[in-house]
Amino acid sequence: MKKPIQIRELPLYIYHAGQCNPKKCTGKKLARFELARLYEKISKLPRASILLDPMAEKALSPADNTEKGIVVLDCSWEEVERVFPELEKRNLQHRALPYLLAGNPVNFGRPLKLNSAEAFAAALYILGQKEQAQKIMSKFNWGHSFLELNHELLEEYSQAKNSTEIVKVQSYYI
Repeated sequence: MKKPIQIRELPLYIYHAGQCNPKKCTGKKLARFELARLYEKISKLPRASILLDPMAEKALSPADNTEKGIVVLDCSWEEVERVFPELEKRNLQHRALPYLLAGNPVNFGRPLKLNSAEAFAAALYILGQKEQAQKIMSKFNWGHSFLELNHELLEEYSQAKNSTEIVKVQSYYI
């Protein structure tokens, strides 16, 4: 009898600027459950990892090299503008998530208003790490809402081969 193939979980990293309510912070919660590693200094983020960047010119896709992991920024837009020059020095792969709806209680149903946990889950799902995405969302009582709300989109995105195909799928929905 063959052993089931073990899929290695992708490393997840958060740049946390300490600007949010700690009780509502999805990034801190993921770190408490040891599902992501929290950094308070940009210089500690792993080089060549994928940075989920809404301003990136290229969409995240299964063609991306995820070996070094995925990074989300947990900070205000003002902080992002300050840290972007530092981020450039880290040689990160900037990738945008495609069109998705938030499932969190604060931004429910709003397009592209994902929190850190939703961003990680979306990225993981698109990259074929569906179990890891579900594991992350299971830590939030509203987590199932995000996956259910975006199920069709996430499935289609996960079937795309590259960024161009991701954008093509997205164009059907916006």
